[in-house]
Amino acid sequence: MSLKIRLSRGGSKKRPFYSVVVADARMPRDGRFIEKLGTYNPLLAKDDENRIKIDTDRAKHWLERGAQPTERVARFLGTAGLMNWKHGENPNKGKPGKKAQERAEERAERARAAEEAANAPAEEAAEETAE
Repeated sequence: MSLKIRLSRGGSKKRPFYSVVVADARMPRDGRFIEKLGTYNPLLAKDDENRIKIDTDRAKHWLERGAQPTERVARFLGTAGLMNWKHGENPNKGKPGKKAQERAEERAERARAAEEAANAPAEEAAEETAE
């Protein structure tokens, strides 16, 4: 059984409140879970101590049993000192898609052509004055 430590959403519309839970990876986000480890309230200020509450002993227990935290929960556990969390680096994520790259190339070609056209009369005028 593949275990995940993840967030389970609660709260009303536009007022999110999350529980940090250990669940089977096959269960839905807000579905059945094995154990509740803590809470996360994103509406509170970032420096508020009640924003993230996690039972570190139980979280450590589940990490030793092989539970994999999600990216957000891994960040929380990293601040709690239970694991090393490093910001993921995906250099391809920031690149535009094929169509956007093609449009950018076309724009650059048009700009070069316009620049050459603007410089061409100036060069001709310079040649005429030199004669």
